[in-house]
Amino acid sequence: MKSIDILKNVQNGEMSAEDAMLKLRMQPFEELGYATVDHHRQLRTGIAEVIYGEGKTAEQISGIATSMANNKQSVILITRMSKEIADTVSKDHPKMVYHELARVGIIGEMPKPDGIGYVVVATGGTTDLPVAEEAALTAEALGNEVVRLYDVGVAGLHRLLAKLDVVMGARCVVAVAGMEGALPSVMGGLVDCPVIAVPVNCGYGASFNGLSALLTMLNSCASGVCVMNIDNGFGGGYLASMINHQ
Repeated sequence: MKSIDILKNVQNGEMSAEDAMLKLRMQPFEELGYATVDHHRQLRTGIAEVIYGEGKTAEQISGIATSMANNKQSVILITRMSKEIADTVSKDHPKMVYHELARVGIIGEMPKPDGIGYVVVATGGTTDLPVAEEAALTAEALGNEVVRLYDVGVAGLHRLLAKLDVVMGARCVVAVAGMEGALPSVMGGLVDCPVIAVPVNCGYGASFNGLSALLTMLNSCASGVCVMNIDNGFGGGYLASMINHQ
């Protein structure tokens, strides 16, 4: 049943608004052969589908983005996309803005922030910036004001303490760190909001490609800290948006 038929049934009194909403949430999707695009994800979950670019060809990304645009998705977020792929995609989507550091492409106008407050994205060091920017841009694309606090790790804790008023005013903190990954625990002991820990693959030998930071964050003694997978800045920004819109 098409969406227009469902709405006509409600108008004619043949279907309740509740039943119509349930049916609308269960459809539709578009099959492209190489992808099945979920056009009603925003209706079901509050956030539209995002394109994970890594492993996809430029033609596949472009086709999925075109399908989304044709179905009136106002902001299309593409993560983990190389500059080479982005250059090709931009031929079909010339208004796409590509952020090379974060490897993120955004088609459409960034929305005005409509969250309850603001999200802080903080890093332990400059090496963490690609993951942090992925988190920050994701949160901004989902309608959040983002305050960036970069290079405020535990090697010089006074840098973070100098911004304590900003951190304590946040609705949510995304703490991105590699090496020993201690920043989220410090944040968790300072704020009264959720802290989303994102471990980063950086550090010397025994960092085990970010596993050391991940285990530190999982073993945090601070309450209110949740942990993303290694380098998952997108997941951190997404969850921060959900928290800031509750």
